[in-house]
Amino acid sequence: MILSMTGYGKAVASYKEKKINVEVKSLNSKTLDLSTRIAPLYREKEMEIRQKLSNSLVRGKVDFSLWIEKDAGMDATPINMALVQNYYQQIKAISQSTGIPEPADWFYTLLRMPDVTAKTEVEELTDEEWAVACAAIDEAVGKLVDFRIQEGAALQRKFAEKLENISSLLTSIEPYEKSRVEKIKLRIVDGLSSIPEVEYDKNRLEQELIYYIEKLDISEEKQRLANHLKYFRETMEGAVSQGKKLGFIAQEMGREINTTGSKSNQAEMQNIVVMMKDELEQIKEQVLNVL
Repeated sequence: MILSMTGYGKAVASYKEKKINVEVKSLNSKTLDLSTRIAPLYREKEMEIRQKLSNSLVRGKVDFSLWIEKDAGMDATPINMALVQNYYQQIKAISQSTGIPEPADWFYTLLRMPDVTAKTEVEELTDEEWAVACAAIDEAVGKLVDFRIQEGAALQRKFAEKLENISSLLTSIEPYEKSRVEKIKLRIVDGLSSIPEVEYDKNRLEQELIYYIEKLDISEEKQRLANHLKYFRETMEGAVSQGKKLGFIAQEMGREINTTGSKSNQAEMQNIVVMMKDELEQIKEQVLNVL
C-alpha cells in the first residue's frame, strides 16, 4: 500500500471557556519540512508536538497550526477597582488642598490612569488542558493520515494503469522486432547488388549480419524492463513510505526504455518507445507525491 504526501486534517476541542483549534496540512517534499504556528500558552510543548508529528507523518512539507478562541468575557481586560478607588481618593484630596476643580468626567480620567486596565495574571498550561489539546492534535493528524490513504489509493490505481500500458506497448514491439532482421538483410544485399562487378563472401556477410543484429538486439532490455515493472508493482503492495524506492525503480525503467529507443531502427518501434516514455513520465511526476 502506498500513501500520498498530500493531506489535510482539522480538529476542534473545547476546554472550559476555550475552543482549541488544530489544523495540519502537508505537501510533497524530499524530507520532513515542518513549520509550526502555536498559541503562546502551548509553546512550551513545541518539541513534544514536533516529535508527535515527525513520528506520524514521516515525510512531506507540513504546516501545523494550533490556536485558541476564547469567549468575549475572557478576552475583556479586567478593571482594577481597588486602584481606581485609590486614584479617586487621591485626586479628590489634591483638589481640596489645592483648589483645582475636580474632573468633569471621572470615568475618562480614572480609566486613563496607569495600570488601571493592565492584565497582571499569568496563564499557566495545566495537565488537564494539555491532555485535551493532545487529543485534538491526534485527531487532526489522524484525519490527515486518512486523507493520505485515500490519495495513495488513487495514485496506486493510476500507477497500475500506466504500468499496464507500458507492458502492452512492450509486447507490441515484438512483431516489428522479428521482421526487421529480414529487412536488414535485404537492405544490405540490395545495397551490395547495386554496386556493379562486386563479389562478396556470403559466409562473411552472414557473420557481419549476425554481429549487426546482435548490436540492435533488445531482448535483454525488454526482460529488464519487464522485471522493473513487476518490481514496481510488488513495491506498491509492500510497506508504506516507499516513495523514494519507487522513484529509483522508475529511473531504471527509463534507462531500459531509452536504450530500447537507441536500438530501434524502425519508425514503428521508435513511435512505441515514445509512447512508453510518455507513460513513464506521468509515473515519475506522480511518484514525487508518494510518501
